[in-house]
Amino acid sequence: MRMQKIGVGLLLSVLLVTQLYPLLWLLLYSFKTNEEILSGAFFALPDVMKWSNYSDAYFKGNYVRNLFNSLFVTGSTLTVTLLLSSMVGYAIARFKWRWSKSVLLIFIVGMMIPTQSTLLPLVVLFRKLHVTDTYLSMILPYIAFSLPLAVFILTGFFRTIPHELEESASMDGASVYGVFVRIMVPISIPPIVTVTILTFISIWNEYIMAATFISSPALKTLPFGIYSFVSKYSTNFGAIGAYLVLGAIPVLMVYFTLAEKITKGMIAGAVKG
Repeated sequence: MRMQKIGVGLLLSVLLVTQLYPLLWLLLYSFKTNEEILSGAFFALPDVMKWSNYSDAYFKGNYVRNLFNSLFVTGSTLTVTLLLSSMVGYAIARFKWRWSKSVLLIFIVGMMIPTQSTLLPLVVLFRKLHVTDTYLSMILPYIAFSLPLAVFILTGFFRTIPHELEESASMDGASVYGVFVRIMVPISIPPIVTVTILTFISIWNEYIMAATFISSPALKTLPFGIYSFVSKYSTNFGAIGAYLVLGAIPVLMVYFTLAEKITKGMIAGAVKG
């Protein structure tokens, strides 16, 4: 028993180190000069804390503008994804209709489609629809790629809810929409939070689609800010590190605020497949 505890402790220690290593390295990186960074001493403390890296990241990287764009795009994607996935998951799990399993299978297949394979068709489609270089050109693909996993998680959870709750509510005169809004949604908070966190992180850090569909500086999201410090003849590596730290702060805040419900949501959604 003692050896098991020691083994678990060692495993957790290794996981802790591997998780903290990139964060610690990035934090030290953000306070160094280019000379110190290029010297190759990864964990050496900076000779002088270069706070100007953060001022450069904030002003030269257009942090506020890019932060607003990221918040708007991510928030819009989250809102639509949660609304659609919860309704679709509820319909698949609780209603008896002929094509429910086939529809769920389509969403599962959607989880396997690589993002890169859709870029060219989407460029052609968006040009015909005249939505290239707009918020919609990012939001629509993000919703499409976020829905499959969200539907899969919520469908699995809805299947675990006893049917007696719906029957009792129906006997009290509640409509289908009333049952969904007043009973199903409040019960489903843990998996909904899980979907929120997973979607938020994936959209917040997404770069390929945004780089493909967006060219206007006014619409660029946070990942684009890195290129503000890259020129033809020089690169401000310290400012890039500071910018990455500032960009990670919102993700860490969301994650640690909602982290307690992640495990509950994942387990709840996996009880029945």
